[in-house]
Amino acid sequence: MPVPELLVKNLKVSFSTSKKELIAVRGISYQLNQGEILALVGESGCGKTVSALSILRLIQEPPGKIVSGEIIFAGKDLLKLKKKELQGLRGKDIAMIFQDPMTSLNPVLTIGEQIIETLLRHTSLSRKKAREKSFRLLEQVEIPSPLQKLDQYPHQLSGGMRQRAMIAIALSCSPRILIADEPTTALDVLIQAQILSLLKKIKKDTQMSILLITHDLGVVAEVAGRVMVMYAGEIVESGSVNDLFRSPLHPYTIGLMESIPTLESTQQKLSKLKEISGTVPSLSQVPFGCPFHPRCPTAETRCKTDKPKFKEISKTHSVNCWLH
Repeated sequence: MPVPELLVKNLKVSFSTSKKELIAVRGISYQLNQGEILALVGESGCGKTVSALSILRLIQEPPGKIVSGEIIFAGKDLLKLKKKELQGLRGKDIAMIFQDPMTSLNPVLTIGEQIIETLLRHTSLSRKKAREKSFRLLEQVEIPSPLQKLDQYPHQLSGGMRQRAMIAIALSCSPRILIADEPTTALDVLIQAQILSLLKKIKKDTQMSILLITHDLGVVAEVAGRVMVMYAGEIVESGSVNDLFRSPLHPYTIGLMESIPTLESTQQKLSKLKEISGTVPSLSQVPFGCPFHPRCPTAETRCKTDKPKFKEISKTHSVNCWLH
């Protein structure tokens, strides 16, 4: 049996407006196992990042609020920890790589100083030893000329190098869990491949658990072992990578798979790529019943009124759909 490193139970997150409360994450549950890469996929606006930020309670309150649920790590519910306990855990036991390193890194501090700051906060290292470790971390994430990069500022690095620096900061205290939020966004294909290769190497060398948030199914196929598909704040399907790529069950997952360009589709110049009609509903207009039914080509009458429940198709594959 896989050992759970993190348990998320019935997590519900909302945002308040002047008119009403909007539910962004609608009661999701999952577990992240020890030493695995778990991917959370879905279109922009489906709640992936909000659910991840909730793990470390980084949702700005107000307007955000974690309404209910449990997030269990090391036998403790993170939602019940005091602020000081939570600060001690962030970056040390659970670290996060944010979407845009240019806005996440401090522009007035050198890369080395930002790594040293993390080490001094969570370890007993002296400043000299922290700088030495920062150098080794930049080597670990394969940044060329690491001694030079230690004293450079974020704007002096390329996008790929900034992302590697973010990973170095995240790895500095050897966390048990790494949350990687769109770590390859805005990077060219070659740099993407290098970052993904680095994540796989980190997982292999350290047995760290990684929660990978992405909308790119190519990234999922490359690095993940297990996948959860999210739509309108809910998880609609979960399973191994083989389960989802070989036999997707939810109409939304099928639509995502069919929209991936193939060699055949690119060779047929007159053919159009398949698409999922419509858009992800706004938080103020989430439909009754199954939230995907307005876009679903196989929707039934009950899909419009009754919410389906998760059904286990196999030991590794579950789906939230009336068709199954």
